[in-house]
Amino acid sequence: MAEQIADDYAPGNSLAAEDRASAANRDAFDRIGLRQAGQSGQAGKFGRSGQAGAAAPETTVKVLDRSWSAPLVVGPLDAPARPGGELAVVRAAAAAGLPAVVSAFAERTFAELASAADVPLWLRTYAFRDRETARRLAGRARDAGFGALLLALGDRDDVRARRVAAPAELGAPGPFDDVRTLLRSRADWSDVAWLRSATGLPLLVAGIASATEARRAMDTGADGIVVTALDALPEIAEAVAGRCPVLLSGGVRRGADILASLARGADAVVVGRPVLDGLRAQGRAGVTEALGGLVRELTDAMVFTGAATLADIGPDAIRTSPRPAEAAPVHAARPLRKAELHASVSDPVLDTMTFLNEITSRYPEAISFAPGRPYDGFFDSEQIFTHLRRYLNHLAEQGSSPRQVRTAMYQYGPTAGQIREIIADSLRADENIDVPAESIVVTVGAQEAMLLVLRALISGPDDVLLVSSPCYVGITGAARLLDVAVTAVEEGGDGFSCADLEAAIRNERARGRRPRAFYVVPDHSNPSGTTMGPRARAELLALAARHGILVLEDSPYRLVSPGRPLPTLKSLDRAHTVVHLGSFSKTVFPGARVGFVVADQPVLDDSGRTGLLADELAKIKSMVTVNTSSLSQAAVAGALLAADGMVSELNTAAAAYYGDAMRATLRELDRRLPPDRREALGVRWNEPTGGFFLTVRVPFRADNAALIHSAQDFGVIWTPMSYFHPEGGGQHGIRLSTSYLTPTQIEEGAARLARFIEARSATPEGTAP
Repeated sequence: MAEQIADDYAPGNSLAAEDRASAANRDAFDRIGLRQAGQSGQAGKFGRSGQAGAAAPETTVKVLDRSWSAPLVVGPLDAPARPGGELAVVRAAAAAGLPAVVSAFAERTFAELASAADVPLWLRTYAFRDRETARRLAGRARDAGFGALLLALGDRDDVRARRVAAPAELGAPGPFDDVRTLLRSRADWSDVAWLRSATGLPLLVAGIASATEARRAMDTGADGIVVTALDALPEIAEAVAGRCPVLLSGGVRRGADILASLARGADAVVVGRPVLDGLRAQGRAGVTEALGGLVRELTDAMVFTGAATLADIGPDAIRTSPRPAEAAPVHAARPLRKAELHASVSDPVLDTMTFLNEITSRYPEAISFAPGRPYDGFFDSEQIFTHLRRYLNHLAEQGSSPRQVRTAMYQYGPTAGQIREIIADSLRADENIDVPAESIVVTVGAQEAMLLVLRALISGPDDVLLVSSPCYVGITGAARLLDVAVTAVEEGGDGFSCADLEAAIRNERARGRRPRAFYVVPDHSNPSGTTMGPRARAELLALAARHGILVLEDSPYRLVSPGRPLPTLKSLDRAHTVVHLGSFSKTVFPGARVGFVVADQPVLDDSGRTGLLADELAKIKSMVTVNTSSLSQAAVAGALLAADGMVSELNTAAAAYYGDAMRATLRELDRRLPPDRREALGVRWNEPTGGFFLTVRVPFRADNAALIHSAQDFGVIWTPMSYFHPEGGGQHGIRLSTSYLTPTQIEEGAARLARFIEARSATPEGTAP
């Protein structure tokens, strides 16, 4: 297999563009200048002229009890770049007297690769779902003569999604459509400790960004660390104090960068991009030239600074003030680098809706099963004024003066909301949720409610949010914005299993992490359309109480679905284990952007005083949106008052319409793809009894490329289910939303979708013709 060289090991990196750690390090390197010998008051080993009077500088280094020709490590190798690239890099590195890091997913056997190298290779391994796979890989690496193992902490995003035919060393049946399915979502300290106990090879831990993490790595048994931030090197090197080698990864392009890294405290550096460029240009010869060039430049830099050996390189060899020639004019604005922004802005989950909107605007004639929004044929513009007037009259009836009414409409209003009593009455009447108004916080839609709850509950890096997967992208997006770790509990055909949830809780605790909450949509969920049965609801509440976690219940579709809904989890909650997230976007009108959260959990402070979780959420909201629009609250409150709080009765016609739309979609799919035909194709779908969504399983990869093909050539749009799997998966599923289409559009859309499925299924591996 041809391989690509990753530029560094920073957790969460994407290899598709300049890595975040690499970009930050490049900026730091650009601020660093080398101090010529003699400028610091010392002539250096080569005299004030900077010219060697005798032999050239010595670049050899000893790391992990092995000598290398220079303080360089090549790698890691991951993802295709050029035919023969894997072996070419190994051979070129060995000829230069340098170690190379190869991936656990190498196609060639470890023995083949090791036989091509005089310098022992390193193995880049991962947090495999099956730890026996990791143990087997470590053993085979040891048997092949590898010199070390390397494990990167953090997310697995540095692994490119790709298909592999039959990885030589995995001992698992192939092929794999996506190697990431073999891995857990992230590696943590428990993985380091386990791997240390499972192998006698030296173990390096990558992704270290602070002195605290460096000390923990050594305490956990690491024999070396790989640092991702140049600016953090001095502090980390001081903490390590020579007890293990420290390597820098990311952004190294020149020999001067290597010297600067050593001056900051590194023992060696990991190089990737220059080697990759050489490989792409000239294969092995290009790699050889790239490595030789780096060593020559390092030698020149050592001569310039007066260092005869690597041990002579110290902090006084560099200066960090901007070079005069590079100083920017005061009027020139430095552009922001995306790599310097929060990692969430580059996360694919934040791009999903943007991409769908782009497809919809690009193909306006296509019929779209993508948007999960309410049908707006029920809305009458004049009703808004009726709702507002109804609420204003209510305030007056409650004894508010004209001035107080004016203030209620024109001022911010209470952060927790001014219609909490009305919402509490509605929940009591319609959902049998009996909670005090003080336990409710009115939010800007349910999305803000999710942000507030996650911010309050997740207090440290070891806290985890569990989600029923596939899950609504809003919760995973909110978690990404807040750097909250997410663990998926995969659904089966009938939804998630409490046994699987309990296993996930125990597994997280065994890894030293603290599960805090479980997010689920019990009724007609988005995206799968599944509904949790009565027994599962009771089991979930008992499990949550037993394990001391909260359940985040989000059920926006239950009151716009036909038939009598099952009781909400909150109405069954006797132990204050359920935080109920609500929204009026589906039941009143989406433009109001009014949601709420019921958080009646008691909170005990250090003085022994008890309050409500809702009080803490309101504090956070005061620093986010300050309050929810008073006008929006008034419009929603007027609608609730007009219906005596019975949102279900307010939506009788809408629920019937959505039920008809779902049944029509299922009927048309069955007509266009009858049972014998879909069995032959390998197509199936579920049959929700309500809500807006159903899922279709198809025999091809339902990715963005397939979506574009569907929109462009068949005039029908849908949503890839892979968007909704936070730990990967759903590659062969599509989500259909039925809420926004007319019967005529459903009939024609189903016909177009069936033609697309037939055509795509007939092409090799589901590729566009």
